[in-house]
Amino acid sequence: MKKICWLISTLFLSCNALAVDSVSVEYGNGDAADMARAGVSWNWDKQWFTDGDWLVAGFWEASLGTWRGHSVTGGNQTVTDVGLTPVFRLQQKKPGEFAPYAEAAIGFHLITPTLIYANRRFGSTFQFGDHVGLGVRFGGHRQFDLGYRFQHLSNGGLKKPNQGINFNQIRFAYHF
Repeated sequence: MKKICWLISTLFLSCNALAVDSVSVEYGNGDAADMARAGVSWNWDKQWFTDGDWLVAGFWEASLGTWRGHSVTGGNQTVTDVGLTPVFRLQQKKPGEFAPYAEAAIGFHLITPTLIYANRRFGSTFQFGDHVGLGVRFGGHRQFDLGYRFQHLSNGGLKKPNQGINFNQIRFAYHF
């Protein structure tokens, strides 16, 4: 896992900083655990369903974060989470300064260790991470983004146990 984190960090640092379209931070909790995450995003040049007032667009989101267990059962651990997720966003075609959106995604995460507390063990380092969310972009150039996400992570039954975990998250992003 350390080699994977090192590789992803090297890729992020070697990329042209101007290619990143936004940076974000998230905080959330659920299932006797807190999570914090930072990310970067790259917009897609593709849009769908552009005939009406709304359209579907998307972006790649790469993230690095931690989960911290706080269960009364004990054995609490801090889990490192590295993720890559394609996000689809329903947004206004020609928004003003205040632009609401809805989004959905399913991506890939690597976690270590695979135990967050005594009675919640994940069967594998590999996890799927799906989320749905609502939010708003605002500011003179819609550069600020504040949203809510409900996220579920599990290995999709690839390996037992597959207990998974759910988080309610608040996300703030700045778009360049």
